[in-house]
Amino acid sequence: MQRRFYQVDVFSSTAYKGNPLGVVLDGEELETPAMQDYSLWSNLSEVTYVLPATDPKADFRFRIFARQHEYRFAGHPALGTARAWLEAGGVPRDPRQLIVECGAGLVPINIDQDVLSFASPAPLRTGPIDAEELAEILEILDIEPSVMIDAQWVDNGPGWAAILLENSERVLDIVPRIPQRTGRWKIGVIGALPQERWPEKFEVRALTIEDGALREDPVTGSLNGAAAQWLIDAGYATAPLTNHQGTIVGRDGQVHMNLVDDQLWVGGNSAILIKGTIEL
Repeated sequence: MQRRFYQVDVFSSTAYKGNPLGVVLDGEELETPAMQDYSLWSNLSEVTYVLPATDPKADFRFRIFARQHEYRFAGHPALGTARAWLEAGGVPRDPRQLIVECGAGLVPINIDQDVLSFASPAPLRTGPIDAEELAEILEILDIEPSVMIDAQWVDNGPGWAAILLENSERVLDIVPRIPQRTGRWKIGVIGALPQERWPEKFEVRALTIEDGALREDPVTGSLNGAAAQWLIDAGYATAPLTNHQGTIVGRDGQVHMNLVDDQLWVGGNSAILIKGTIEL
């Protein structure tokens, strides 16, 4: 059947410089394999499907697919889906805040004109990366341990491991290598930008290696949020801060983070660039 479809540019104030998201606004009665098939075929970082809420506190529910994988939570899909729902005529109970339902539960999203911000969920996994796995990650990144400042699991849904390097130049110089063994890695690489030239604090890259293929995400809310919480707690950063992402893939993403009453909020600009229908 014909279903309403929007494509949203998330985390940039310049059109086509953020992270695109496909949003199917009428996701009811779609089976999981059909959702996976479109997500894989679209070649987008993620696709979401809007559904009626099952929790009475939520304004709507959505499911997130990255190719054939379903995520409990991801940042740019949360904000892009919220923007699409509002643009399509959705009316939140509170005009200042949406409550959205996903695999991670209920997620508040603050509304401030063009900027939407989600409450970063608590991590599913944190703490140090064990030596063997860390060595494998550094081999994938083709870097020596001496250029690494710190490393930490920052998994709030997708499975991120974060590597903090000496500076942004080290981050941008990385040319990842495909590992010999099959498997799946989600690696975030972070380095401080020169503050005399950049308003943003860190340059960020988000790499997914899966079964012999490498994908670099343009701009990543979940990674920036979970990594920012770690960097703040560890004393490497203070809130509020803005990170930059997307340089290597030709994007200009800005992700804004702030702490309010010990809750980290992650936000950015988002805009609808395509409206239409999709046959699903």
